[in-house]
Amino acid sequence: MGRLQEQEEFRKALHERPPSSTVLFVHGPGGVGKTALLAVFAELAAEAGRPVVRVDGRTVRAVSHGISGAVGNASPGLVLLLDTYELLEPVDEWLRETYLPALPADALVVVAGRNPPSPGWVADPGWRSLLRVLPLRNLPPAESREFLAARGVPDDRQEAAVAFTHGHPLALALVAGAGPAPFRPGQEPDLVRVLLSRFVDQVPGPRHRAALEAAAHLRVTTEELLADTLGGDDVPALFDWLRGLPFVEQGPHGLYPHDLARQVLDADLRWRSPDGYRRLHRASRAALIRRVQRTQGAAQREAIYDVLFLHRSSPVLGAHYRWESLGQATAGPVTARERDPIFALVERHEGADSARIARHWYGRQPAAFSAYHDEDGAFFGFDATLDLHEAGEEDLAADPAARAAVDVARRYGPTRAGEEMIYHRFFLGRDTYQDISSATNLFATACCRHWVTRPRLAWSFLAVADPDAYHALFTHMNLRLQPEAAFTVGGRRYGVYTHDWRAEPLLRWYEVMADRELGEAAPDAGGSTVDTPALVVLSQPEFRAAVRRALRDYTRGDALAANPLSRSRVVVERSGDLRTVLREAAESLRGSPRDEKLYRAVHRTYLEPAATQELAAERLELPFSTYRAHLTAGIERIAEWLWHREMSGS
Repeated sequence: MGRLQEQEEFRKALHERPPSSTVLFVHGPGGVGKTALLAVFAELAAEAGRPVVRVDGRTVRAVSHGISGAVGNASPGLVLLLDTYELLEPVDEWLRETYLPALPADALVVVAGRNPPSPGWVADPGWRSLLRVLPLRNLPPAESREFLAARGVPDDRQEAAVAFTHGHPLALALVAGAGPAPFRPGQEPDLVRVLLSRFVDQVPGPRHRAALEAAAHLRVTTEELLADTLGGDDVPALFDWLRGLPFVEQGPHGLYPHDLARQVLDADLRWRSPDGYRRLHRASRAALIRRVQRTQGAAQREAIYDVLFLHRSSPVLGAHYRWESLGQATAGPVTARERDPIFALVERHEGADSARIARHWYGRQPAAFSAYHDEDGAFFGFDATLDLHEAGEEDLAADPAARAAVDVARRYGPTRAGEEMIYHRFFLGRDTYQDISSATNLFATACCRHWVTRPRLAWSFLAVADPDAYHALFTHMNLRLQPEAAFTVGGRRYGVYTHDWRAEPLLRWYEVMADRELGEAAPDAGGSTVDTPALVVLSQPEFRAAVRRALRDYTRGDALAANPLSRSRVVVERSGDLRTVLREAAESLRGSPRDEKLYRAVHRTYLEPAATQELAAERLELPFSTYRAHLTAGIERIAEWLWHREMSGS
């Protein structure tokens, strides 16, 4: 496998007495061969009669007891190999200051990760003298040829392959597995992309290609998920084939490609076949949503992480999730010893009045509360999602947030028999409050679970202390800031985001989110790309203001297109054209002699306008004050007609 210099450094640390280095810190980008190098180190240590323990950050929790439990009793002469160290960085300080110094004096530790040592390693004089940093680069030509020869690549193909790969270990592995055809050097800007494209061209068949592309798109791939995504009787064979690929690894939850391979495969399909990429994305998403809906507990939580992973390329969601810690913390029912810490946490961040409200809701709906636990099992936050459809007058009197939410729902879309209304009333991290953290990761999974698994959900409300901080995220998710649901507790004003799941049902929301995950609009029936926005739900004052503005802009198509009424239910479900609906509403005034005069004022002012309102009054042969009264009444009648149909859907 090459890496002769690194092997020599390891042998020196292994046999030298006393050793000049007790920690070798290997770092380099994905695909450069860190894991393979540790395998060689393990063999060398075993040959020297040293006990070897290998810990992989992908398979052990980044907590103190997780690592110490994986190592067990540290024997004299221990060689400890810590792989994928970037996932263990949350306990870097503990390892450096507590755990490693407690190992036997003759222990040798090798750390391998993507990142160089943290400042704590190099700044500490004690560690600085014992630390040897080994940055990994591409293999030199001689070691590249040895790498290929060990994998059965004939001598007559090695030189071209070495020149073509420039010694990148993952690229070399792909060359070794790509078949007998010779490689010819080229002037390609993206070497690994070219190699992967060539490899995919030589898979056994189109179903194998589809399986490989699915594995690159999904967070982890199991045989069941592959079957749910692709269908067909050949999935077991496809899964076994994936399992044997040189750049596909195995973890506790399934198969996953090397990060670099994943990125290149996914980008290649998206460039090569946008329609195929879209179909794969939608099939993957649908399969994962079905998993969320039919599982519970830890399996459901993993499925939700898989759904969130589909957003990994989104700049909006990327700023609001901690992808590197996704799945490390957990949420569960609140225990008796966690109740008081929850209320203390609310009082610390939001004040005594808010804590009193939390205590009230816990007494009424204890199952609405979930406690957050970090990697060591310690409590570090919670959330509470209330069943507002079960709230009584006593509850509404105790919580102004609940009162405002119920009033909004009653005014703009009362729940019908059997429908549910939920309120994401609290979410707090112990030290981070509502800032981006592991707590917000868990809260996101809780929201997703409620939205996806409650088929009778009519309304969801979500309270935040700083609505501006979350505006981009919640707008991306088609949640709407509802001023009438805002509330004040303890002198602090909270913003509230809402979603009417009847105005935009779950299936339609799935489509919108899939479009935004792809970063493009969904295609219409004709194949062109269009942006079909979800329905906009306006408060009654907002709706009336939009009607007045739309009438003023009746002859301006661009202004009408920008008016929120153009995306309201009354417009979208009737004709989709705001001007047509406005004319229909105005024409409704012509049904009686009493209202005809109102219609004439509206018609002469907006539909076929005179140059000025004074001229309109003159043409109607009305005093200006009478004309203005007719116009005002006509506008109000049109707004009422439209509002009734907006609410009733008729």
